[in-house]
Amino acid sequence: MKIKQVPDDFRVEEMPAFDPESVRGAPGKFALYRLDKRDWTTPDALTLVRKRWKLHPHSIGFGGLKDRHARTIQYFTVYDGPPKDLSDNGLTVTHLGAVSKPYSSDDVRANAFAITIRDANSAEVSGLWQAIPELATIGVPNYFDDQRFGGVGPDGRFVAREMVKGNFEEALKMALAGEIEHDRSSVKRRKAVLREHWGKWPLLASKLPRGDARDIVEGLARKPDFAAACGRLWPDDQGLHLSAWQSHLWNRMLDRWITDHTQEVIPVALKTATVHMPIRFDDAAAREWAEFRLPYPSARLKLDPEAPWAGCVSATMKEEGIPLEEMKVPGMRKPFFSKGDRAAKLIVSQLTGEDAPDDKHPNRRKATLAFELPRGAYATMVLKRLTTRMIDGQLLA
Repeated sequence: MKIKQVPDDFRVEEMPAFDPESVRGAPGKFALYRLDKRDWTTPDALTLVRKRWKLHPHSIGFGGLKDRHARTIQYFTVYDGPPKDLSDNGLTVTHLGAVSKPYSSDDVRANAFAITIRDANSAEVSGLWQAIPELATIGVPNYFDDQRFGGVGPDGRFVAREMVKGNFEEALKMALAGEIEHDRSSVKRRKAVLREHWGKWPLLASKLPRGDARDIVEGLARKPDFAAACGRLWPDDQGLHLSAWQSHLWNRMLDRWITDHTQEVIPVALKTATVHMPIRFDDAAAREWAEFRLPYPSARLKLDPEAPWAGCVSATMKEEGIPLEEMKVPGMRKPFFSKGDRAAKLIVSQLTGEDAPDDKHPNRRKATLAFELPRGAYATMVLKRLTTRMIDGQLLA
């Protein structure tokens, strides 16, 4: 079976809690825009907007990150933004009107998905339909999927972990020069220059194009303070690095809880770890699973020994070799790790599906699924749950 053969096979539309069309002509200091994109990450798309319109980096508000290898629709605001549109290769920005506050994840009610699975045989499609009822009973773990870890290189190390350990030069080198599979060619060239001449700051400043990396290098040429240089990383990049490591730890914590409470599981390999899907709970564990919420790990989380999550949090941080109370960037007020919690069980709603002959693969079938997920949830985790089955002790996908 194949997923994302073409961008239209994976479509995502952000569903705001308000009608975006209702803001036309409305008063407000924050211009609202619709962003339609294909083959763009959300940060890259918004960076293009910022540069084209010469915007302050903190003037843009958006609800969440959308997959690069998909056709996506989402929304963003700009403080005192221009009433105009923008179009580039695979990207369209449409001005809708104005709102009274910046757009954020709190404004996202859900995300609607339409996904086509191709090159399947009849048995695979039948297995897909048989697995759907299990979504309403056992459900899907609300893991962060690989899209969350796009900035993690092939060595599997995390920039934020190095920052927490005080290894600021290594963290900076990973952030500015680390090899990432899906970097654009211009970014790969810039990173190659940084790796080749790392430490030769005046030379690097003369070789790099204008931008955030050169600004940081010029600062290092004046004073080689790597902690301060990490603090000058682009705020969105800082947030992505911290959230990637925190999400990885959260995944491991949830995986530990599942394997400790589940009678039968299926392993699923993610980019940064192997996690497990639950297949069968006993009655007591099923009741706990239905309501279980797992906090995000950070120094701001107070460990309650009586909490149902205490064991998996403590064990994971012990494996990581970093006490929970030390999970912060030393000497910096910002950036900081998120505080809060996340539902362990993912609720899939409005699920429909159909299958038909595959127009791209003769004598094969395709299945199209449509469903809604809460904000922050990953449709690819639903697909992994639906397309992975255990039969007679053999893992089939």
